[in-house]
Amino acid sequence: MYNRFFLSLAGSAAGIVNGLFGAGGGMVLVPMLGEKSGISEQERFPASIAIITPICVISLLFSANWNLSFWQVLPYLLGSTAGGIAAGLWGKRIPTVWLHRILGLLILWGGIRYLC
Repeated sequence: MYNRFFLSLAGSAAGIVNGLFGAGGGMVLVPMLGEKSGISEQERFPASIAIITPICVISLLFSANWNLSFWQVLPYLLGSTAGGIAAGLWGKRIPTVWLHRILGLLILWGGIRYLC
């Protein structure tokens, strides 16, 4: 049985990060869904997406800058939809160790980018 307190803590941490920065909750959530959660490595990334999606919607509703038009965000919506479909189809074929490495590199890249 999953440790409900730990899972609630992981979800809260992801929500706080996502709310403060507008994204990044998944980068907190995937590592926290480790051994203590009882979720297998193959299930962590899909579980993270399932958890982050409503968090993103809530963050959007509370912190959105509604000055953008639909046409300004359309390219991002199309690209992220295509990327999500591709990741869903191909993600199962990528070994978990490589998913961890890719996520680690993205976290480093994002951190360096924000510092500079």
